Amino acid sequence: MSQHYYSKNPQTKSNPREWTYTLRGEKFHFHTDAGVFSKGEVDFGSRLLIEAFQGSEVDGPVLDVGCGYGPIGMAVAKAFPQKKVHMVDVNTRAIELAKKNADKNGIQNVMVYESDGLASVEASDFSAILTNPPIRAGKETIFRFYEEACEKLVAGGSLWVVIQKKQGAPSTQEKLEELFGEVRVADKKKGYFIFEARKV
Repeated sequence: MSQHYYSKNPQTKSNPREWTYTLRGEKFHFHTDAGVFSKGEVDFGSRLLIEAFQGSEVDGPVLDVGCGYGPIGMAVAKAFPQKKVHMVDVNTRAIELAKKNADKNGIQNVMVYESDGLASVEASDFSAILTNPPIRAGKETIFRFYEEACEKLVAGGSLWVVIQKKQGAPSTQEKLEELFGEVRVADKKKGYFIFEARKV
């Protein structure tokens, strides 16, 4: 079986790397490794999502689904220090890196833990959920993320999704419109769409 960044325990040989990256005007120091998504830099889709996210007008923590080594959740935690940010991933190597990176960057308003989608997420009062979904895991898995996210948001809370047009943005928009009361394109660039789906 081939190993993917959304595998629970990547068998890919470890090849640790360290680098710095600026997100929302803040410099972050990252540890990454083989077997995690976009190990060499913060990918364009994640950067677009980080920049587009405007916070939430309602109370409640924030959730980063499929956090990888942590850029989205950490950038949000730094930008909105009054919010508790949950960061989850199925990939145990990614989870260890995310914990290390949050610690390395002195970010204390995060909780990093393992979860297959939202299966192990017990809280259900999130004001915002963000995801750069694992496209290669398949539409069924991604749509399950959206359904579970809808259940976990408070009224007025939003799911923020980044997805490329060629990788299913139109079907994602349809699914979100079916699940949520209000869906808008918050940004689009280079074939990437940022959707904000608000639970009304």
